[in-house]
Amino acid sequence: MGLFLIGTTLWGALAVYFGNSHSGTIQMTVAAGFGFFGLATLICLGFPRWRERLLPACLILFTAILTWWCFISPSNERQWQPDVAKLASASFEGDIVTVHNIRNFDYRSEFDYQPGYYTKTYDLNKLEGVDLMAVYWMGPAIAHTILSFNFGDNDHLAVSIEARKEHNEGYSTIKGFFRQYELIYIVADERDVIRLRTNYRKDPPEQVYLYRIQGPQQNARRLFLEYMKKINGLNTEPEFYNTLLDNCTTSIWFNARINPEHLPFSWKILLSGYVPEYLYESRRLDSQVPFPELQQQALINSRAQAADQASDFSTRIRSVIK
Repeated sequence: MGLFLIGTTLWGALAVYFGNSHSGTIQMTVAAGFGFFGLATLICLGFPRWRERLLPACLILFTAILTWWCFISPSNERQWQPDVAKLASASFEGDIVTVHNIRNFDYRSEFDYQPGYYTKTYDLNKLEGVDLMAVYWMGPAIAHTILSFNFGDNDHLAVSIEARKEHNEGYSTIKGFFRQYELIYIVADERDVIRLRTNYRKDPPEQVYLYRIQGPQQNARRLFLEYMKKINGLNTEPEFYNTLLDNCTTSIWFNARINPEHLPFSWKILLSGYVPEYLYESRRLDSQVPFPELQQQALINSRAQAADQASDFSTRIRSVIK
């Protein structure tokens, strides 16, 4: 009971404190009050008379907070940061898919850029496969993962699943548990989503690894269509980002379940930095070389920095990728 009280009190106080996107004085006061009440109830567990009074009251308050929290709704109508201001969408005509609002910013630094978007048509019959990018900045266990769909002839479409931040809002792992961010699929030119990380992010610097996923072409096709379906869905029914359950990596796994041969869930999906190793162990990456050697080949920072704004950027960064 003590552990249950600690957990519910901590969760309830944080849920009220963060509230619906913005924390105000009333929310902070209520959060502090619930926290102190939960602490008092915890102390009184050893006193039967007080326990019988405080415990039901604490559970009622927690239920009220949980009910209120469940009714917080995601929205597409907020003052978004410029880099996540537009949602992508897709339209279909047979095997031809037209993708709208593909991001391709002209960066001068990480936060100084000229916004740019374009629309492009893709032929599903030309889809050759899927690449995985793993981006590291805080050790080997955590990485931001991005998928890029290969349509051949230097034609790649990258999709980065992220938290959609409002104007002047930063990212917080803790806030990500409490319905603070909407979910966004950033559909981007590789010269945008990769160069941002290899050429312009310096604090901290990010290391980008690019792996070619092995599998039937039909799997790539089903996955691409599932992504486009999800992207269109977010335009009409926004969803919340969740640090653990609906993030850049778990969302990839959920989408990939459209394929019969999808990988079973693993703790390495939660610790996303180990996803490339998990794919290697599952024979979804080139297994002809040891994984450390494959990982060394996959590091593309120097190639991306050299390619910069070249029209054949996607080809250059894959010059030694297997």
